[in-house]
Amino acid sequence: MAVKEEVRMFTKIITSIPKLPSRQNSIEKFSMYMTVENNKGYSTIKWKTEPQMHCNIELYKSRHYKFASLVNQDDNGRGLVQFWIDMAFNDRPQKEDWEPEKRVQKAWEYLTAYCEESCYRAAVTVWKDDTSKSWEEYIFLSRCFIYETTKFRQILAKYNSNDSSLDTYVTGVLIKNIKDSVAKFSKWRLLHKKSDKELKEALARSGRYEPEISRFLIARKYFKQIYQMNKIQNPAKITGQKWQEPDSVDFAESANYYNAQILLPCASHEVAVGGNITGEQLKTSMEICIAALQNYPKSITPRFSLEALKETGRQVESNQSLEIFEQDFLTSEEVEDSRENQGIIEKRTEPALQEQLLYLKIEQKEIILLYYGFGLNQKQIANRFKVTQGAIAHRLKTIEIKLLKTLYGLSKPPEWVSQYVAVWLNRNYQAPIYSDLIHVALVEAIKKLEPQEQELLRLTYGQKLNEQEIATQLGIALPEIMNILRKTKAKLEAALINSIDTMINKYLQVWLTKRTKSVFQSACEKLGMIRDKITEIPTINTVLEEVLKNWDS
Repeated sequence: MAVKEEVRMFTKIITSIPKLPSRQNSIEKFSMYMTVENNKGYSTIKWKTEPQMHCNIELYKSRHYKFASLVNQDDNGRGLVQFWIDMAFNDRPQKEDWEPEKRVQKAWEYLTAYCEESCYRAAVTVWKDDTSKSWEEYIFLSRCFIYETTKFRQILAKYNSNDSSLDTYVTGVLIKNIKDSVAKFSKWRLLHKKSDKELKEALARSGRYEPEISRFLIARKYFKQIYQMNKIQNPAKITGQKWQEPDSVDFAESANYYNAQILLPCASHEVAVGGNITGEQLKTSMEICIAALQNYPKSITPRFSLEALKETGRQVESNQSLEIFEQDFLTSEEVEDSRENQGIIEKRTEPALQEQLLYLKIEQKEIILLYYGFGLNQKQIANRFKVTQGAIAHRLKTIEIKLLKTLYGLSKPPEWVSQYVAVWLNRNYQAPIYSDLIHVALVEAIKKLEPQEQELLRLTYGQKLNEQEIATQLGIALPEIMNILRKTKAKLEAALINSIDTMINKYLQVWLTKRTKSVFQSACEKLGMIRDKITEIPTINTVLEEVLKNWDS
């Protein structure tokens, strides 16, 4: 009985379509879209609010008298439908100052959101008559007609509000169009045609993260090549069946290509650390990609990434900014002790360098100001001091080394690099953060390791095998495995320290240029001179004297 019950429940799951919950009010009908979620084999459909659309509608409700009255009207949204149709087709009523610039485009977005229920009802109707395809595919097809601008415009152009509600009309049109296009639709065509950018966004919106997304993209790349040769361009294929179902051979060959490529230097870090895959695993990956594209196809659903919002003309503000040097070369968020000291170090950097500049000799100050602030080359400065160019180069180096020692004393890489590398390998090896310069430095350092060292890191931190399991798999004695891992970590630590040295050098060059140009500009403004027009030596000397006079401030 238990087995029969399980079979009955399973049959129920695969032969039923989830119920569509109701949107509670008129505002929700024009600002929410469907999402399909899967949990333990059960699919559910939920409504998700698009915040910008919701805010815009609230704006109309509070500032547009006619719109506000339509919101409160008990007509199942028909008045609001006509309001947005008039705006979409005729740009009426007359635009007021507070309305969004692209209000016509937004009117189409509201109508699209409203017709989401029609997509569902049309899919259910077609699926009940023809279960050769899943209900998800039918919903996908129906949304294609709604989110493709030209097709949706053609559908609404023939709508007559006196004959029926928009929901009833659009549902009927979608049912006919779905039935007409079923024969032309293939999920393998969808997978084959979508760009990497679209697939990446679809996967991200379906809850996938790095490094998994990068691996899916690479797997799709090699599957497309095999599918193209074996199915699309195969002369033995059945006429009229371009997008045939791939078989186990196609997936196995694709997996072989994938496995052969991941060890190449050009392979991305996320893919290289993931290890080999089987044909069955690649098939599962492709099915996940297809599901993501069907549920959230970028071309037919509301677009809510920052990039997409900008493309539609919406204003997107970000409070995030990258302080490239001061936040990245001195410390890292991943090490607890370093995180606590980060703010202290950043606050100490500026005054520490300023203090060192104050202690320079007059001649050293002049060299720094002329070289970094005014932009003279070493030969021009040498002529001024009546010495060789080599002498000026040596003096510049002496000053820079003094300042670099100050920065190095603040950052103290040897004190935290070892701990940082250990934490990074455990937390970020599989998915480094490329906005963090230290993460980037470690990824580059890993690419320069010996193949055996890279393999040990991949097995240890990518596949999470313990040292004994690795020793057994590779046929190497456990002590040797431990020794290689220890040396590999030491190599990464040394490489990171070298990279930090380079970052500190770059930071100092930027800081000196910014600081000295600033004081030169201030002096020029005080003297009533234009910086870019100062070319004569006497004039340069006048400005230099003014700068030195106020150097301590």
